[in-house]
Amino acid sequence: MSLIAAGTGTAPDEPETLENNGFWPAIAPRDFRDATRLDGTVTAPRLVQALQVAMADVNRQLADWQQDQQDEGAQTLEDVTPPAWAIAKHYALLYRRAVYATAHASLLERYRDVSATEDGDERGEAKDHAADDIRRDARWAVAEIEGRQHTTVELI
Repeated sequence: MSLIAAGTGTAPDEPETLENNGFWPAIAPRDFRDATRLDGTVTAPRLVQALQVAMADVNRQLADWQQDQQDEGAQTLEDVTPPAWAIAKHYALLYRRAVYATAHASLLERYRDVSATEDGDERGEAKDHAADDIRRDARWAVAEIEGRQHTTVELI
């Protein structure tokens, strides 16, 4: 006797685009799912919650930078003049990376494999390490937007 689980791993219908605060770009859950290669294991409501929390977190981190840009006359991110060396939509790309990485890391931490075996524990630990690496990507994207270096070192 065998079990065939039909329909697993397929992406569910995605919710509409998540509006932002008017300055930062909206986030499309489908684009996030495609970029991070998440399958249907992560339900649409959990995906939306992770993205909304990530948007709130990244927006908070960049609140001073946003205010500085608005003080200079920018109404939206598209009004901000990127550095001469930057590609088109430089800031929007980095913002999405920060949000996607924050949400992805959060989801990885919550979707550890359920197993009582040693293999399951090892997969879970690997996901924790992957979440740390992805969270680093978010920090670097925020630093890039702010024009800071990626590494901060302090003497203890």
